[in-house]
Amino acid sequence: MFHAPIVPRARKRSRPAEASAPRREGVKFEDVRLYLVERKMGRSRRSFLTELARSKGFIVEDVLSDVVTHVVSEDSQASSLWAWLKGGPVKNLPVMHVLDISWFTDSMREGKPVAVETRHLIQVCPSVQTTLPASPEATTPTPMSTVSQYACQRRTTTQNNNKIFTDAFEVLAESHEFNDMEGPCLAFRRAASVLKSLPWTVQNLRVTEDLPCLGEHSMCVIEEILQHGRSFEVEKILSDERYQILKLFTSVFGVGPKTAEKWYRRGLRSFSDVLAEPSIHLNRMQQSGFLHYGDISRAVSKAEAQALGNIIDEAVHAITPDAILTLTGGFRRGKDFGHDVDFIVTTPQLGKEERLLTSVIDRLKHQGILLYCEYQASTFDESKLPSHRFEAMDHFAKCFLILRLEDSQVDGGLQTAEEDRRGWRAVRVDLVSPPVDRYAFTLLGWSGSRQFERDLRRFARMERRMLLDNHALYDKTKKEFLAATTEKDIFAHLGLEYIEPWQRNA
Repeated sequence: MFHAPIVPRARKRSRPAEASAPRREGVKFEDVRLYLVERKMGRSRRSFLTELARSKGFIVEDVLSDVVTHVVSEDSQASSLWAWLKGGPVKNLPVMHVLDISWFTDSMREGKPVAVETRHLIQVCPSVQTTLPASPEATTPTPMSTVSQYACQRRTTTQNNNKIFTDAFEVLAESHEFNDMEGPCLAFRRAASVLKSLPWTVQNLRVTEDLPCLGEHSMCVIEEILQHGRSFEVEKILSDERYQILKLFTSVFGVGPKTAEKWYRRGLRSFSDVLAEPSIHLNRMQQSGFLHYGDISRAVSKAEAQALGNIIDEAVHAITPDAILTLTGGFRRGKDFGHDVDFIVTTPQLGKEERLLTSVIDRLKHQGILLYCEYQASTFDESKLPSHRFEAMDHFAKCFLILRLEDSQVDGGLQTAEEDRRGWRAVRVDLVSPPVDRYAFTLLGWSGSRQFERDLRRFARMERRMLLDNHALYDKTKKEFLAATTEKDIFAHLGLEYIEPWQRNA
């Protein structure tokens, strides 16, 4: 429950306009009146932010009243905030902007009130009703006690029975990722992961009561979809210009959220805007990303992945006949389509793998099919293990490639548009080359999915006091590394039932 901030009685009795009257001299923005919610923010921080805003020419009201235009809160729990607001004295709440602190910090940085975007809003959240009648057609669900909070203890089914909900959660997660809000982003991805593992379809809120990782916001989204067949919050995000532009820019190979945000803040709204801007200097990866955008933004088929596997296999074994080559990523998890194709390549003889990738690159270049290459030499240092910090990438030698794939090399032909008469397409390929004694850990890490791997490491840390990454598994209790030659060895060390790759699409 929210409480109004404690202020002197004399100030309470005065009208809001009178409260801010002594500070009118430095006011620059007459039409904007802020109210900072003290809950979560704290009294001292609220006082500091109030003075900061006033020093920049903003009017900050001490009391919430109908003159307020922008309510700013550091507590983004929508339901409790809105319950407090609706229980207050204000009558024009529907026309007020109820905003996350990110709007305030953006405005302070710009020195003026920035435009209110979807990412700034703390949305009205419908009350969560958990007693809706069950649909007579609903499939009897598995007992909730069997659903673990960890993706590494859940098997995904071949069909996502709850796609309408998980798609909504993915949009919300991506939106928070664009806003550099890691907590909510992970929360929605965990919620999506739980629903993906269910062998039945959610048809009422009652059956979700004991499911893990479904927070208040997630439940609000589920309820809204159940009631209206769609999420209005998600639709608002999808129609938001900033979200659309950041999604467009980050679809380019080599462009991450921070670069996309930088371009957006500079007023760039299209690829042509970026390419025409003389002050922007694209790196080699981004240049190739734009050059081959039409091809590498299109999904890669399983047949195309197999054809690329044949090309890499021939190159690798021409160099080292006893080399080990393994397809990883989404295709190892049974996906029919992917964004790129990932392979692990190593040798049975420890140390022999060190120059393997550079030799493969030279061979592909000689064949005339290497369109782009970024090679990263190994920085793996066993003495620096174990790593207590989560890292998305390992330290083994790897290369990020774009290869030319011919139509004649693919069983059934390429996935191309009818008007494309080139007879070839560009495809993204990643190769990683670990030492053979690290092969099992690398295979597990590169197979994914990202959420499965994240929960596997979290489970190791939280439940087993172990540290797991693509390099090793370390037992903190015994203070020793645990050897593994297969993925099953790693699962056994963790006390987990083995889950097949095609059941890890979390």
